[in-house]
Amino acid sequence: MRTRILLATAIALVATAVAPAVGQARTLYQGSCGSDVFALQVRLAKRSYLPATYHTGCFDYRTSQAVMAFQGWVGFSRTGYATDTTQRRLLLSARPRQSATWHFRHMEVHKRKQVVLLIGREGIVQRTIHVSTAQPGFITPTGRYKIYAKYRMSWSRPYHVWLPWASYVVGGVAFHSYPSVPGYPASHGCIRVPAPEAVFLYGWAPVGTPVWIM
Repeated sequence: MRTRILLATAIALVATAVAPAVGQARTLYQGSCGSDVFALQVRLAKRSYLPATYHTGCFDYRTSQAVMAFQGWVGFSRTGYATDTTQRRLLLSARPRQSATWHFRHMEVHKRKQVVLLIGREGIVQRTIHVSTAQPGFITPTGRYKIYAKYRMSWSRPYHVWLPWASYVVGGVAFHSYPSVPGYPASHGCIRVPAPEAVFLYGWAPVGTPVWIM
């Protein structure tokens, strides 16, 4: 009997010791697949970081960019990895809200957070997308503008590079698709958009769409 009591006590102590680790979510990153990735994608979509029906169950580049958009919005380091801390914070979060009080279709670029909000006529954020604005030494100008020109493929004369799905906002500054959209400002002034989101953004915002860069 005494042996059984001691054994039961030992088991209880071990269970208590490992309990905090049991509830900790694994870190998710590109290549991860499973029900936890699916759940993460559903939560990101409900909060506007992914399209409503995008939940493949595998953590891909688009999901990584969505995680960076969320991390930027809440003030976390933009790593693109969904750590336990990031996942817990996402559970407690709500859909981003616009800074303006406008009730018409427009876009807000938050340079400090490195995101663009696509906002519908009712003033509700429809999508939140990670972007990359000007690196040190270059400028993405702040102010209120309107998209004045759009090209599915635009040639940048200063930098000798093609800019796919380009929507020009002011001067030579445009939203455009780019292969590298890191978790920090990296452009020469334009607003880089991840390739999986660039086509959607291009179609969402016709010429004349108001853009507030802040």
